[in-house]
Amino acid sequence: MTSGSYPTISKMAQLTRAGRRRTGVFAPLSLLLAAALLAGGAQAAPEPAAADAAVVHEYALDNGMKLLVKEDHRAPVVVSQVWYKVGSSYEHDGITGVSHALEHMMFKGTRKHPGGEFSRIVSENGGRENAFTGRDYTTYFQQLEKSRLAISFELEADRMRNLTLPADEFAKELRVVQEERRLRTEDNPEALTYEQFTAAAFVSSPYHHPIIGWMNDLDAMQVDDLRAWYRTWYAPNNATLVVAGDVDPDAVYTLARKYFGALKPSRIPAQKPRLEIAQNGERRIVVKAPAQLPYVVMGYKVPVLRTAENDSEVYALEVLAGILDGGDSARISARLIRDRRIAASAGADYNPYARLGDLFVLDGTPAQGHDVAELEQALRGEVQRLRDEPVTAEELDRIKTQVIAADVYQRDSVFYQAMRLGTLETVGLDWRLADAYVERVRAVTAEQVQAAARKYLSPDRLTVAVLDPLPIDPSRPAPAMGASGHDLR
Repeated sequence: MTSGSYPTISKMAQLTRAGRRRTGVFAPLSLLLAAALLAGGAQAAPEPAAADAAVVHEYALDNGMKLLVKEDHRAPVVVSQVWYKVGSSYEHDGITGVSHALEHMMFKGTRKHPGGEFSRIVSENGGRENAFTGRDYTTYFQQLEKSRLAISFELEADRMRNLTLPADEFAKELRVVQEERRLRTEDNPEALTYEQFTAAAFVSSPYHHPIIGWMNDLDAMQVDDLRAWYRTWYAPNNATLVVAGDVDPDAVYTLARKYFGALKPSRIPAQKPRLEIAQNGERRIVVKAPAQLPYVVMGYKVPVLRTAENDSEVYALEVLAGILDGGDSARISARLIRDRRIAASAGADYNPYARLGDLFVLDGTPAQGHDVAELEQALRGEVQRLRDEPVTAEELDRIKTQVIAADVYQRDSVFYQAMRLGTLETVGLDWRLADAYVERVRAVTAEQVQAAARKYLSPDRLTVAVLDPLPIDPSRPAPAMGASGHDLR
């Protein structure tokens, strides 16, 4: 299982420090550009594959469950994903981490399929399955040969309403989650710094707390907390079923009605806004922890597609992220890493597909002979340059070419096709935006990029966290790599 990461693009996530901490499913522009560079750099973008031209078929079951089906007949495989509209941003103080803990327990069995049966059945049928928890959703998926789709549906429909949640299994799994938190956050100085940075940046937004939960909340968690959470949110009228692959849409709809249609809907509680309060000045924290190297992370409050008054600003911020961190020719890599050699590594990150307002993040580790203050000033300098000077036409064209190429290469994955549909639908956006992405990025002008930088990359909207390294105890195990890439099952 994973918390806040997305297995289909984990390879790209390793190419950028900020990408390891993403909680959305779509790759930020820096990751899309990494994909394009891996596939051939800034060459002319390839033509979309035939699968891109396939329409998405949308259905609704009588119990409120939504079904999205996208055909892709290039291989005899099918991907099935169930997206629940619940994640860590739906939690409140005292029960943080309950969404992720419940995700673990979803593999512990129903009366019909006891613990271990789910994974065994999928494996015996040549498939793979897993799940991930994010801030805004919890998702379960299987990839199987196309004739085995009914197996996936039968299993998912069963555990949507019939999970047993035995107390003894919960006690064991809770210890697994607590150890996961120790290894991935508390013993990882960069991850610990990033977690405290996020908590400082967000005061009233539920993005304040981590997906895996605070340790004291995990210590106090009871199986009844999970039972209440499961009864509240795991219902057909709070779920979207996404299927992509070598399938007939109407046949998939018939199959969905057979297995999910009889499930009873629930009354889903309305969500209060829980908006972030206005930030009226720079915030700054220092985190002291055993570490080999210092680290700095900076985040500016920015809108996302769901919250922006003018969505063209969101696409301008996407391009802005690419200008800073879109491969070896981007400004951070070219200027701070190779030319001035201030940074050993650094990056930029932006997620336009969150449910609530988010952050435009820059982070990095200074190179030998330089300190974290120099790196912070250098990153601030790159931001100021974007505010003061419009980007060149050549630079803008290069970024757009890479975006188009990366988007096409990503769509070549059946799994990713399903992921992008599920993400948009679950965070409250129109899934048709997936097809608009390239054209909207293509339309961004240099003036819009500069205007977005001036409006949003302001010191008054900035939170800075600095890791101040303490001596490392040689008897302690080496920290886990990655800030939020929790192990898959």
